[in-house]
Amino acid sequence: MTDPVASVMEQLHRPSEAFLARREHSVGTMFLAAVEEFGSRPAYIYRKADDAWTTMSWVETKERVFEVAAGLLALGVGYEDRVAIASSTRIEWILIDLGIMCAAGATTTVYPNTKDEDVWHIVSDSGSKVVFAENAAQLDKVRLHRDTLDSVTRVVVLDPEGVEDIDVEGTKAMSWDAFRRLGADWLAAHPQSVHESIATTHEDTLSTLIYTSGTTGRPKGVRLAHRSWTTLGYRVGQEMGILEHDDIHFLMLPLSHVFGKCLITLSFTSGLVHAVEGDMTRIVEGLGQVRPTIMASAPRVFEKVRTAVILKNHRGVTARIARWAFSVGQSALPYTTTGLRLPRSLAIRYRIADKLVFSKLKATMGGRVRWFVSGSAQLNPQVQKWFFAAGIPLIEGYGMTETAAITCLDDPKRPGLGTVGRPVPGNEVRIADDGEILVRSPALLVGYHNLPDEAAKAFVEDGWFCTGDIGELDDQGRLRITDRKKDLIKTSGGKYVAPQKVEGAIVNNIPYVSQAFVQGDGRKYISVLLTLDEPSIMKWAASHGHEGLSYAEVTQNEDVRGMIGHYMEKANARLERWETVKRFEILDRELSVDDGEVTPTMKVRRSAVAATFADKLAKLYDDEEIG
Repeated sequence: MTDPVASVMEQLHRPSEAFLARREHSVGTMFLAAVEEFGSRPAYIYRKADDAWTTMSWVETKERVFEVAAGLLALGVGYEDRVAIASSTRIEWILIDLGIMCAAGATTTVYPNTKDEDVWHIVSDSGSKVVFAENAAQLDKVRLHRDTLDSVTRVVVLDPEGVEDIDVEGTKAMSWDAFRRLGADWLAAHPQSVHESIATTHEDTLSTLIYTSGTTGRPKGVRLAHRSWTTLGYRVGQEMGILEHDDIHFLMLPLSHVFGKCLITLSFTSGLVHAVEGDMTRIVEGLGQVRPTIMASAPRVFEKVRTAVILKNHRGVTARIARWAFSVGQSALPYTTTGLRLPRSLAIRYRIADKLVFSKLKATMGGRVRWFVSGSAQLNPQVQKWFFAAGIPLIEGYGMTETAAITCLDDPKRPGLGTVGRPVPGNEVRIADDGEILVRSPALLVGYHNLPDEAAKAFVEDGWFCTGDIGELDDQGRLRITDRKKDLIKTSGGKYVAPQKVEGAIVNNIPYVSQAFVQGDGRKYISVLLTLDEPSIMKWAASHGHEGLSYAEVTQNEDVRGMIGHYMEKANARLERWETVKRFEILDRELSVDDGEVTPTMKVRRSAVAATFADKLAKLYDDEEIG
């Protein structure tokens, strides 16, 4: 199909009052209620093998999901049995996940970039019976430890190209096509079997096992029941009132992450259409083709969009026009974010800015965006204001795996810039005496897998969950995150420093910095390791007489260091004296998932970074007389 949106828009309608009044108690029954309500209406937009966009209706989705569920029943999967998915975001991920829960099993999520030893730990610790592997690379991670993965009876390979010994008697590897045939045959012989499995599930049934990547130690499995998803499905999908009947969500988040999986659930209570794009290199292209109204992502994606636009318009008349337009947009923020009418002169200037700059920016994103939402890590306030200035609301949400993702979500029409918004309906948030954020919600985890004592440690009296995050509530009840409790630095002078605050000041005020890692625990002063955005710093170097240098050479160039030092003074001006950075070192590469320095969701593993760059960090304290 050449225009996926045109055919979708023709078929969208508001959910009936009867549907909105229903309250189901398992994902399976919630999904079937949506199929009954929306029928032949599109549920998903996705790319076919030839890269052309197509749609899948709710009825077609049910047929494919039941096929998966039946295949799992044929393989002996039963109540609360775990089934792992090791794949990037794609339509099959969604079908498999729903199929697992309709077979009364529980999905174990595995990031496609998870290291071999962690794949072994996750599959082994979860006791997964079946593993869905995206391709040969994912299959190899399982086969590497095949002798010690006793629980695994089958590995289903979605893209079997290059895989040896597949669909051969005596081997565990099975192609996706063969699995689908198995499901179809089982369903023909046992037509009520999936319905019967769904009927055994309820709100307390285990539905999902997500292994937190963690910034320290080995991943541990967070156990989430059906209640987590039904609760958020109804409260965010309906009660918050932020979704419209004709919304299309551009789904590019990793579905192995709790945020991505939560967003899938919202469609079962609202009819939200998801456009599925797993190729991160094609996001801009996909936005233009699908023309979504909503997109959720991690902060890094929005930072890259802003950087790309700035670099494209960094010189000449175009740059001056863009700077003027964004200054107008910034002036309008007190009005546009509170619903107030713009003063006449500002309104005229804003219309001109929109025509010259903002409308073109929106067009590259499809021209229909109502709002974006950032989650999984803290959003740079300057990035948020930049999007709002352009008339593209970029709100923040807050949650974690243990809270099933969405604890708080800001209102795109009345946002609290710099906050993650208010708790969603049914969730409660309070701040402990030491500043820690406590959460109480029906969506909370039911425990940690094979670690019965761990969950008890995470709760205080009356069911309040200790998040480990430090924050504060404003006078409107909106939550602001300031740091991780365990990450707080105490200098030798006894002063506490929140590293995220310092790192935020650096990233916000030094335009070329992509990552910052602050240290100083037990030291006299604060120091920081920096990484630089390669395209922007290389462009700066070339325009300042340093053409031909490699990226590594640029990071150590004295002019670059001088420029970064100049901006560092501006960052320090926004900090308390004891928080200011006295020394910095620029790394010649970004922190890496493969090297274990950041998690798959790009959260810094502080202990790993400190170990990897111990020598560089030590040199920053060769002379601690600075102060």
